[in-house]
Amino acid sequence: MISLPQPDDLTSLVLRTDFTDDAAWEALKTALHTWEGHDSATFVSDPNYASLSLHELVDADNAASHEDKLIYLFLADATTMTDVERPLLAVDLAHEPGRTFRVPPRWFADVSTNLTIANLDFDEVAEAADSSGTYRGLDGD
Repeated sequence: MISLPQPDDLTSLVLRTDFTDDAAWEALKTALHTWEGHDSATFVSDPNYASLSLHELVDADNAASHEDKLIYLFLADATTMTDVERPLLAVDLAHEPGRTFRVPPRWFADVSTNLTIANLDFDEVAEAADSSGTYRGLDGD
């Protein structure tokens, strides 16, 4: 079974699972740095994680030791790499394992920071997503 990498302190894990477009991956990282103002992401680009399913991610987290469990992570999947908006897939690994929503780079720092410091729970952010399942700010901006 594969194990999940650990994010750096006070950052969120951005795990690349689609390896079809290196330029799209670089554009995503640039977009996240553009909006952040500070590093709130730990980027992992390892082909061992290519095409992992949500079920496999949840299983990997369930198999981790208590201190290595993640609460959530962000996937750079095929949609992220092909959609002009580059929305990451946020994945709950703790409260409702496998629950997801999309978050464009514009809103990544907001979501990442609030989840990292437990200012908001995953479900609170997910419930603020629009009808397409994409988070665009708490007031829909």
